[in-house]
Amino acid sequence: MSTPRKTPTARERARIEFTAEIKAVARTQLAEGGAAALSLRAVARELGLASASALYRYFPSRDALLTALILDGYTSLSNAAEAAHAALGTADTEPADMLERWVGVCHAVRDWALAHPHEYALIYGSPVPGYAAPQDTVAQATRVPYLIGALFTDAQGKDGHRPEATRPAMPDDARQSLAPLLSGLPPDTPAELVMGSLMAWTYLFGAISFELFGHRHEIIADPRAFFDHEARRVGAALGLGT
Repeated sequence: MSTPRKTPTARERARIEFTAEIKAVARTQLAEGGAAALSLRAVARELGLASASALYRYFPSRDALLTALILDGYTSLSNAAEAAHAALGTADTEPADMLERWVGVCHAVRDWALAHPHEYALIYGSPVPGYAAPQDTVAQATRVPYLIGALFTDAQGKDGHRPEATRPAMPDDARQSLAPLLSGLPPDTPAELVMGSLMAWTYLFGAISFELFGHRHEIIADPRAFFDHEARRVGAALGLGT
């Protein structure tokens, strides 16, 4: 029997609402000046407060506010990717073509990035000077890479993964470089499968970053059409499909 959810008190609701307001102002600052220019003093001024001290009960430092924004960004992006993946089938249901699942995830990530460019830049752009993300951001940051890894694992289990016979064999030093990651996976996880997942993850965010940060400007006339075909070719090259 589930425990009834406790109704938030008026004070708790006020805190939630004000926290959301602080974050909204901070996101506006990100859009206008980038993460390096974010400050509690400027946020307080925008909120009509006399000093930043009133914000310390919510965020004790600029870094704490940055961490909250980073967590929100990773969470929102991961939710979008996972929703797209679930819509095309999961390991527990009859899946759509594995290549289509991969392409669906790619488009979901790209669509989110284009709709939230400054939040994307916060989590996948240049590091913020003087800021180091704490360990508690890792769980959200790894949701999309683990989703891609799960997709490749599902593909292998359902004969939807086709490693090419002509693919160069993985040398021992490259295989050993995966040891920290493989140590946290089931012992029978093929290193080749992990390699493909990492390559897919790297491609996806590299391609989106190139587009979002202007490296493909005036080079590609129809970015979405190109991205769709590019994602399909990369997925096929990494062995997804039937």
